[in-house]
Amino acid sequence: MPIDRAATLKNAEKLLRQGKLDAAIAEYLRVVEDQPADWNTANLLGDLYARAGQADRAVEQFTRIADHLNEEGFLPKAAALYKKILKIKPDYEHALIQSAEIAASQGILAEARNYFNAVLERRAARGDQRGVAQIRIRLGTLDPGDYESRANAARARAQINDPAGAVRDLKDLASELADKGRQDDAIAVLREAATFGPDDGEVRERLLAAYIATGDFGKARECASTADEFKALAAVLEEQGRADEALQALRDAARVAPDDNELKAHLARAFVARGDMATAAEYLTLETAGDDPQLLMTVAEIQIRGGQVDDGLALLRRLVAEDPGRRDGVAMIGWNLAESSPDVGFSVAEVAAESAIAQSDYASAATVLQEFVTRVPYHVPALLRLIDLCVDGGLEATMYAAQAQLADAYIAAGAASEARVIAEDLVAREPWERSNVERFRKALELLGEPDPDAVIADRLSGQSPFMSTDFGSLVEDLPSVDERPAEAPPAPVEETPPAALASESPAPAAEPPALVEEAPPAQAKAPAAGPSLPPPPPSPGPKNPLQQRSEHFELSSNAIDLESILGEFETKPKPAPAPAAPSAPPAEARPTVAENVEVDLSIVLNDIKKAAATASVSAPQRNAPAPVQADSLDGVFEHLRGEAARKSALDAAEEDYKRGLAFRQSGLIDKSLEALKSASRAPKLRFQAASLLGRIYRDRGSIPEAIEWFERAAQAPAPTPEEGHQLLYELADLLETTGEVARALAICLELQADAGDFRDLPVRITRLSNVQSRG
Repeated sequence: MPIDRAATLKNAEKLLRQGKLDAAIAEYLRVVEDQPADWNTANLLGDLYARAGQADRAVEQFTRIADHLNEEGFLPKAAALYKKILKIKPDYEHALIQSAEIAASQGILAEARNYFNAVLERRAARGDQRGVAQIRIRLGTLDPGDYESRANAARARAQINDPAGAVRDLKDLASELADKGRQDDAIAVLREAATFGPDDGEVRERLLAAYIATGDFGKARECASTADEFKALAAVLEEQGRADEALQALRDAARVAPDDNELKAHLARAFVARGDMATAAEYLTLETAGDDPQLLMTVAEIQIRGGQVDDGLALLRRLVAEDPGRRDGVAMIGWNLAESSPDVGFSVAEVAAESAIAQSDYASAATVLQEFVTRVPYHVPALLRLIDLCVDGGLEATMYAAQAQLADAYIAAGAASEARVIAEDLVAREPWERSNVERFRKALELLGEPDPDAVIADRLSGQSPFMSTDFGSLVEDLPSVDERPAEAPPAPVEETPPAALASESPAPAAEPPALVEEAPPAQAKAPAAGPSLPPPPPSPGPKNPLQQRSEHFELSSNAIDLESILGEFETKPKPAPAPAAPSAPPAEARPTVAENVEVDLSIVLNDIKKAAATASVSAPQRNAPAPVQADSLDGVFEHLRGEAARKSALDAAEEDYKRGLAFRQSGLIDKSLEALKSASRAPKLRFQAASLLGRIYRDRGSIPEAIEWFERAAQAPAPTPEEGHQLLYELADLLETTGEVARALAICLELQADAGDFRDLPVRITRLSNVQSRG
């Protein structure tokens, strides 16, 4: 039944004034119970309880009022009541916590922290660990800048069985520390997070990145646990030049990922490169390689380097038989083996070459062996095999270069006889090449020849047999001594004096300039600088008509500068000649080798062949003039004098070259090609003409023809080293565009050895090598 509130309050006040405290409390209690929301009466009742010493009842009334005010948002009034409660009962946790929350909401963090710490102490005192953890968590949320409290809060979460929350809080804390540059503190926090969440991949990755960033690779390796993490660590270690540690990290990756065959293959190759075949074999075998051609190629290399050469070669032959396109990878293995095990490397390279030959691709086969002998220059079996396949494939230019290398190899090995045979052939073919003459000289010296220069001069003079590809057919066509008439030689005929000859014979339209001066008188002595060729013996017979022509001649494009070949030879003082018939020319009128005579032997000997053939037909005529002898240098010179009116072949080639340039500028490309091809036959213009032909064909999209002409140009000497380097660079570029990676790589390596870091050569070599390694 409702009470009369006013009367009750008035009665309670009377009782209080009369000192009847308990009776007054009873009256106020009746009002509060009847109207709980009468906060003023409740507050008065709480004070009376406090005066009466009834603390618990006082706290109850004040708490009820403070909580209501707190909920209604009257925080200052609520805070005041909570403080009143704490004066009555200082260890009352509800009041402490509420006071702390109100202080925190008002930004009074120090006061809030004090209240929470008071609660924490009381809970710790009574052994309430979970309660302590809860307070620590709350403390960690008070101030974001209080990193220590935040870390304690995360640990507290782990204590109350919330590891995920602990890891989350610690990761957030580590990120903020890292952003502020406190890397060591961030690492410490992440390490603690890893203990709470060992399976959290993000924590490991961030911790690994942090260790790597600080260069603590030891701890980074301890932190890594997956194959990807170990691989990432290995990559950084490799960049830092710490190859051994990188390799160990990869081994850890293989340990945690035993099915990663690609990783095993990489490890196997790394240990193969180190020569550790036993360890390499641990990571890659036929069983683990399966049907993967690249892995099988690596297995074959491991077998070969480990001493199982026959097994490795058999596997390589099987692989190239299944797919000939794999021969580039096989060739690369052979090249890599070249320096450490030349014979084994040659066996491997030969597998690649045999595969190319089986497809009639002799050029690719030659490229494989050329690269091998570039790495092992004096490997005789490889050079012999290279020459053999060049003969079969008609690769003359490559064959000549291989012959030169083989001659050098024989000289280095002391095989003088073999070296001489090859050197003689090279000099006969290209006598203008000083390197060929020098090889010939070294071979003769190795044989113990006392005067090698005299032998060389004798060979070049044509007075002794000197067989070569170009000279052989000529010598066979010349009449032998047995085929000539056995009759007595014709009686000497008096030579027509020069003056009479000039009057009887019509003068030529234009007299070419004299390139051979008459020899000085016999008594004049040249300074002795070396051996000289002896003068040819005087001819007892009549002068050949060829010998009665002008004493002047022009040079052709194939002319030979004997002085430049033989060195600075000087003639020794000649003894006075024996008395001769009046018609005999004076001995000093004959040209000698020391006079820098340049001879076009290819033209002269062809004419000698014709003269000899004519002589064999008219031999019965006793008074017919004798043919010029192919083995007489004097006869060669006499014949050259008779060719004074012939237009120089070099002049014609130069005209063709100029016409080719003019046609090209006029847009007449077909006519330009024809003229340039004609000009390329002259050795002195071969580089310019052939390289220009290659560029024209390249611009027209005729890549095979462009490669062919670039290769021809590369076989001729370049006017300058820079032009030669540019030509090889363009040739390698064309080969790469056509997919001939091995040949392009071989040319780039050769160019790098000669020109260094020419243009983007290092980048190109790296790219080509990577393509080769991937097969």
